[in-house]
Amino acid sequence: MKENICSIPVNDVFLPKDGCPMCRMRDMLEERKADYVTGSAMMEPNVRIKTNEQGFCYRHFSMMVKQGKRLSNALILESHLQQISEQLLPAAPVGKPDKKRMAALEALIKDCFICRDIKENMENMVRIVHAMWISEPEFRQLYAEQKFICLEHFYLLMNVDQKGLGKSLQGFYEATSKLAGGYLLQLKDDISHFCRMFDYRSANEKWGNSRDSIERSIEFLTGDKIPTDESDFFEDEADEEY
Repeated sequence: MKENICSIPVNDVFLPKDGCPMCRMRDMLEERKADYVTGSAMMEPNVRIKTNEQGFCYRHFSMMVKQGKRLSNALILESHLQQISEQLLPAAPVGKPDKKRMAALEALIKDCFICRDIKENMENMVRIVHAMWISEPEFRQLYAEQKFICLEHFYLLMNVDQKGLGKSLQGFYEATSKLAGGYLLQLKDDISHFCRMFDYRSANEKWGNSRDSIERSIEFLTGDKIPTDESDFFEDEADEEY
């Protein structure tokens, strides 16, 4: 495949063929942004203004803390908390609740500096995926060899700039639907088999691919993996029945 500065990160996340490639892309972008926010951007006034105004969701606060830069996180929080105290949640309010202030507080609760950035960048990455799928037969083959596309990213791939796909829209839709819908059918079968294994009539049957079907289904539906200890998956399950 031909590579350029735009296609290299796309190729990097599609080559492993393990799970949803768009989830890997999102994870890569999130890690880079969390490192940037707590690193070189921490003291940039224009960035700090935005982080003070927008804050972060739990997912991205956790990611920033896991970067290990506790002083960076503390400095970011210091100015963010100060702005909330001064503008949205005074310690000694006077009079009735301020509707504008409550509306601003609601907006802040739903906002996140990194979420905004990831949304924009993921949409740009989808456009690059579309362009590569149109122009590069080798990438189309690599795309078709993916394990699956999760529900969230199926929606993203099919709803960002459909016009940009032009005459390739139908082919891309069919290929993407096969990765998402085909995997969905597999999950349904695995979940049903998992449920049947708790029936005494299935005592002599094998678990097959159903053992981790709950975790795989949640990953498909949400785009996030559940951390698990495989040794604890099925403790005492064999003794349970309907």
